[in-house]
Amino acid sequence: MTEDLSRIRNFAIVAHIDHGKSTLADRLIQMCGGLPEREMKEQVLDTMEIERERGITIKAQTVRLAYKAKDGQTYQLNLMDTPGHVDFTYEVSRSLAACEGSILLVDATQGVEAQTLANAYLAVEAGHEIVPVLNKIDLPAAEPGRAREQIAEVVGLDVSGAIEISAKTGQGVDRVLEALVKRLPPPTGDVHAPLKALLVDSWYDSYLGVMILVRVKDGIVKRGMKIRMMATGATHQVEQVGYFTPKPQQTDALGSGEIGFITAAIKTVADTDVGDTITEDRRAAAVPLPGFKPSVPVVWCGLFPVDAGAFEDLRDSLAKLHLNDASFHYEPESSAALGLGFRCGFLGLLHLEIIQQRLEREFDLDLVTTAPSVVYRVRTTDGGVKELHNPVDMPDPVKIASIEEPWINATIIVPDEFLGAVLALCTERRGRQIELTYVGGRAMARYRLPLNEVVFDFYDRLKSVSRGYASFDYELAGYEESDLVNVSILVNSEPVDALAFIVHRSHAESRGRVICEKLKDLIPRQLFKIAIQAAIGGRIIARTTVGALRKDVTAKCYGGDVTRKRKLLEKQKKGKKRMRQFGNVEIPQSAFLVALKTGE
Repeated sequence: MTEDLSRIRNFAIVAHIDHGKSTLADRLIQMCGGLPEREMKEQVLDTMEIERERGITIKAQTVRLAYKAKDGQTYQLNLMDTPGHVDFTYEVSRSLAACEGSILLVDATQGVEAQTLANAYLAVEAGHEIVPVLNKIDLPAAEPGRAREQIAEVVGLDVSGAIEISAKTGQGVDRVLEALVKRLPPPTGDVHAPLKALLVDSWYDSYLGVMILVRVKDGIVKRGMKIRMMATGATHQVEQVGYFTPKPQQTDALGSGEIGFITAAIKTVADTDVGDTITEDRRAAAVPLPGFKPSVPVVWCGLFPVDAGAFEDLRDSLAKLHLNDASFHYEPESSAALGLGFRCGFLGLLHLEIIQQRLEREFDLDLVTTAPSVVYRVRTTDGGVKELHNPVDMPDPVKIASIEEPWINATIIVPDEFLGAVLALCTERRGRQIELTYVGGRAMARYRLPLNEVVFDFYDRLKSVSRGYASFDYELAGYEESDLVNVSILVNSEPVDALAFIVHRSHAESRGRVICEKLKDLIPRQLFKIAIQAAIGGRIIARTTVGALRKDVTAKCYGGDVTRKRKLLEKQKKGKKRMRQFGNVEIPQSAFLVALKTGE
């Protein structure tokens, strides 16, 4: 524990995807001797298997480093490496709340991108002192001068003290360490006041139970102390106190201004709310810390176990995962086609994909995912308002006065030559242009777009029309009334709830036809014809038919009169008619998986 707060610096590294945050963190750990040389590896803080595979940061990680500055003093640096993707913005805002300063990292070859802008604004909102750093200056394509201009123009920061570095080779990184010590403010707090610690993150350890990452604002948290969670009122005895160097190191106490972890044999996951304030049970703080504003899920979908017996395993796994990722929400639901499962809310499609993969890998579950949808608001004729997470819950069309859908304000930064294709894509997705400006040879388009058009494959399409050069960021901008319809899919005249979806009327027919055509190839043929239809209410908008198999009923007729064969065929015809009335069509799980793939 450090008594002298003036020797502590808490800072986060923020940047767009792939601008070198994790590599810079590696260099800082290496230069401060956080890990011995033989244990250093690339992206040492990306500990999750998916992070290493995809080369992206999903979880913010914390490291405490000891740095001996040029003035001879030793400083304690608490570094937070944050994600860059728009779906993990909540993770970034949580990390910023635990720090006083930020390094804004900009790739000198790419310049300012959409997420650079979004994350810089988050840091400004958090009241941070920001140190601009230009990375990758060892590359032949680097244009540090142009990147400086863009930071000044687009972000509006003073670039006179911007530092040019190469995180890969380590060039200039020592200047970053000096800037952290000189330019960032030390934390404020009173060691002798009652304990106030912010719960920044939590995760589940199979040996120690729930582990909590805290930022101590006032007071001290030490081993053996009885603590209380101010939001839930739960009390626990602290068993271990420590910090990461990036390896966990145990210590006796954490004081004001420090970041570290505690374990307290917490068994119930519900006791730890991210953003809660931890205080001492005997000498409690009067008011809790402001915490974080709760995250709002943008995309919802159903998760169902392939094997119905795995429902309880799925429930436990979701609880453990929610502990580690507070931005994801879930509630139980049941479906006639898929059985018991959960309706889950995410911050975007990448977030959905990552959670699904983590459930399959870390908890060994086989899952079926329904088509993602956004939250609609339905105003009924009796004046009520209903939030709709699932298309199946749509009220009777007679009772609906209007349907509203969420819209977003999108910022797209793209080189000039691809601007036409990007604008055409936005218009095709019912977008409305707000403004178009130019920044250092690149266009910055601001558009208002309906969220359900963006959720499916907008990001992939944007990357393909701009050859990967466009960057995209968005924020929610409220609800607007739209001409939306609920399309149900009928198989043999029976509606299949898991395949229903809500879409704008202009796109309903084409989307319905695509799903009907997909199902035609996926549903196994029966002894009778199967009609696959897409319908809006009672009106059929698309239809295909799976042809019948024909059993050879005349195989046993050798010779004799032709009327014998005719009689058997007539009998077969009657039987097929009756089968079609009562015939129950089994849709295999694989058909759901393929039909619900979103790349339409």
